[in-house]
Amino acid sequence: MLILGVTGGIGSGKTAVTNIFSKLDVDIIDADLASRKAVLKGSPPLKKIKEKFGKNILLQDGNLNRAKLREIIFKEKKQKVWLEKLLHPQILKIIKDELAESKSIYKILVSPLLFETGQYQICDRTLLVDVSEDIQIQRTSKRDKVPSEQVKSIIKSQLSRQEKIELADDVISNEGSLADLEEKIKALHNSYLIYAK
Repeated sequence: MLILGVTGGIGSGKTAVTNIFSKLDVDIIDADLASRKAVLKGSPPLKKIKEKFGKNILLQDGNLNRAKLREIIFKEKKQKVWLEKLLHPQILKIIKDELAESKSIYKILVSPLLFETGQYQICDRTLLVDVSEDIQIQRTSKRDKVPSEQVKSIIKSQLSRQEKIELADDVISNEGSLADLEEKIKALHNSYLIYAK
C-alpha cells in the first residue's frame, strides 16, 4: 500500500493540494490533526505541558492554548526540543493507526514537518508543495492575521526551501491558479495509481 508524504512550508497550499487528492478518493491522514489529538483535554501529554508551563497554558475550557504555546517555543529553542520529545512519539502512533485503517488505493500523510520530524521514513514517496518565500509570507499573514515577522521566524525554524526540494521525490509548484494546480495533481495522481499497483 503506497503511502505518499505531502509537505510544504507554511502558506504553500498543502490544504488546497490535499483537498484535490481527497476528491480523487485518496484518504488523507493529517499530521496537524494528529498533533491536536495528542494534546486533547485530559490527555497525559497535555497534563505534562500544564506541569511544565503552568495552568495559563490552558484556555478557560481546559484545552491547550496553542497560540500561547507557539509563542513560547518560537522564543526558546530548548522548550521546543522538550515539546517535540514529548509529542512526536504520540503523534507518530496516531498517524500509524490512521494509516493502518485507511482503505484507499494509496494514502497521503500530509505534514508540514515531514522531513524535520522523520515522518518521511514511513512514506514510500514524498511530494513537496513549493512556493516562494514571498508568497508564503503574503498568504500566511493574510490567512492567520499575523505580522510578517512571525511568519518569517516560522519559516526560519523549518528546513530551507532548497533542502526540501532536494529531499522530495516530486515537487509541485503552487504559484498559479487552482485550475492549474488541479491539472498537475491529476497527472501526479495517475502516476501514483501506477506506483500503488
